[in-house]
Order: sequence, then structure tokens, then C-alpha cells
Amino acid sequence: MVFALAAMFAVFVVAGCSKAQPTSVLGDASHPAPVRFYTVAEETARRRIQAVGSLYALEESTLSSEVEGRVAEVLADVGDNVKQGQPLVRLDPEELQFEVQRQRGIVRQVRAQLGIGPSDPPPSDPQKIASVQRAEADLFDADQKYRRAQEMFRDNLISRQQLDEAASRYQSTKATYTVALQEVDRLKALLVSSEASEKLSEKKLNDSTIRAPFPGAIKTRDVHPGEYLRVQSPVMVLVRTDRLRARLAVPERWAAWVRDGVTIDLRVEAFPGETFHGRISRINPAVAQESRTFEAEALLVNLDARLKPGFFVQASIPSEKEEKTIFLPENAVNYRYGVYKVFLLNGNRVSERQIRPAGQTEDERGRRFEVAEGLKPGDRVAVAVAGELHDGAVVQEQPGGSPADVPAMK
Repeated sequence: MVFALAAMFAVFVVAGCSKAQPTSVLGDASHPAPVRFYTVAEETARRRIQAVGSLYALEESTLSSEVEGRVAEVLADVGDNVKQGQPLVRLDPEELQFEVQRQRGIVRQVRAQLGIGPSDPPPSDPQKIASVQRAEADLFDADQKYRRAQEMFRDNLISRQQLDEAASRYQSTKATYTVALQEVDRLKALLVSSEASEKLSEKKLNDSTIRAPFPGAIKTRDVHPGEYLRVQSPVMVLVRTDRLRARLAVPERWAAWVRDGVTIDLRVEAFPGETFHGRISRINPAVAQESRTFEAEALLVNLDARLKPGFFVQASIPSEKEEKTIFLPENAVNYRYGVYKVFLLNGNRVSERQIRPAGQTEDERGRRFEVAEGLKPGDRVAVAVAGELHDGAVVQEQPGGSPADVPAMK
């Protein structure tokens, strides 16, 4: 029994001694952490303007009926892609066809009265019209008889009554001739009016088929076969999506740096990692007082219809503004619990320094952080080659390569 207790005590003593012995940690004096250094330097950066907004269709039109009639056919539905001029809705054309025939009959009747053919222009000289020629002949005859009656009355060959009758007939035929000329003018005006009515009736017949005014897609459909449509009754909403408008809210401080015609980068949540391109086409001259932003509109091509009107977009707009700033490689910055920090060389050790990044950028040098506060030119930032650094860790520079070659810590 005593022997067993002595053995157990010996085991506990050995275990206690093993826990008390210090273990070597990466970053202590005997095991310096391998690092590479990045010397902080100022760079001249050309600023890009960040803005957000939404996508809109290039055109969005509510199509309506220009004539009354019963719906005979609906040829497109929601989501259908249509071409310009493609029929979408057809109304019953029978009544409109009757009106076209009636107007054509009126035109033929007026042309017949003017003595011209179906395609002849209106007469420029009324003297060539048969009715006017007949009235002119009657006037000439009455004038000659009146002149002879006057001579015979002077020679006492006829009575005063006979002279008055000749004079009266002359005045009557003269009035008839004037009326004939006026009738020609009336018929010419009636021809213009009736031909216009004929064209209007033909247009209404053509309008009984509602067509797409531009290529696009059907957004809504509000009509069904058998319905009777009144003038201006909405039938469909058509949107054009082969090109889109990106309407962006730009902070007012960038008002002097946004230029018309520049190419911008656009990102949407539906396609993460992809960048789309547009061109600034319009800039609103006024700033909204509520948001202190102004609107810039960009046009972008969307022939494959991947982008949809209503998408939220994030835009990066180039500007000519240049500023001095500091950038760090992405793997030189550590992020924990909402805090960004770096490790600065202090002798043969590193000290932890909190920084305030101004954003991220990606160029030919890879992804980098722009630093707004916490660093100055000449500072040396340590990037661990293996493991993780901690405040006060002893470090040793690893030869070769650059900090950007070190994988970012996860």
C-alpha cells in the first residue's frame, strides 16, 4: 500500500515538472518569425468616383389603341421578345374596311365631276372643264344676241321688251358662268378633303393592327381577345433592353470631376466578379438637397439581355483628380473583429499598429488597400511568410521575393 502511494506521487511530480517547462514559440528570440518587408511610400493616385444607382430600360412605352374595335387576336405575351414593326394585337377590321371603300367612292365621284382620271392631278385651268366650257359657250351666245338686239332696237326693228329679254338672258348666262367657275373651285377643295379622308380611313385600317414601335420585350399585357377597345385604351407595356440606362447618384463633392462621354465600370449582385461597361451620356445640372447627390446617366449595351431593368448597380467612374496616398498589399493588412492593423518593424521586433483604410483597388500590382490614417512614408511593414505575427514578435527578414508574393492569411 505504501509502495503504491509512493509510485503515484512520483508520477504526479514528473507530470508537474513537464508542464512547468517552457515551450518554444515562433517569434521568440530563439525562433524568429520569417517575414518580408514592405517600405511605405507615397504614390500619386488618380481618383475613381464610386456611385450607386439602378438600371432602367432604354425605352418603356405603354402601347394603346388608336382606333375603336373588337380585339380579334393577341399575338404576343409577357416576356416575349419582339422586333420593331412586329404585330402585337389585331382588331376586327371589317367596319374600317367599309369606311375605306366609302371614302374611295367619294373621291371617284368628285374626280368624275371634275372630268379627271383616278391618278390625274386637279385641273389648274378651269376653262378646260366641260361644265365651264358649256357655260362659257352659253355666255358667248347670249352676249352676241344681246349685241344684235341693241343694234336692231336702235334701228327700231324690235321692241323694248325684246331688248330687255336679250339683256336678261345675257345677265343670267353670265351668272351661270360665274357659278360654273366657283363650282370648279368647290370641287377641287372637295377633292382635297375627300382624298384626305380616304387616307385617314386607310390609316385607321392600318392602325387596327398594333405594332411594336421598337425592338424590345413585353413587360405587361392588358388585353384579351373579344374585348372592345376604345381609343387610347392601353394594351401592353413594351420595354427596350438591348441598351440600358444606368442612373447613378454621385456625391456632390465630385461635381467638378465627372465628365460626359467617359467609360465607367459597373457591377451588379446578380453576376459577382463580372464587370460591365457603360458610357456617361447625361449629367444632371442640379444637386438633390435631400441626398446631396446629383444624377449621372450612363448607357450600356445589353444585347444578350443578361442585365435586367431594376438591377442595383455599383459604378466606378474615372476622373482626372490626382492625390498623394499610401497603398499596402492586401496580405500586409490584418483584419480582426472590425479592426484593420499592420505590424511595423521596431528593431528586430514588430509592433502592432491600427490603420484606417480608405478602400480597396485592383490594378496590375494586384489587390491593395489604400491607407487613410496610421502610416507614414518610410515605415516598414512586416508580412509573415509562415504562421501569424503578434505584437512584440521577434522577426527575421526572409531573402528573395516581395510581400506581394506571400499568400494572404485567412
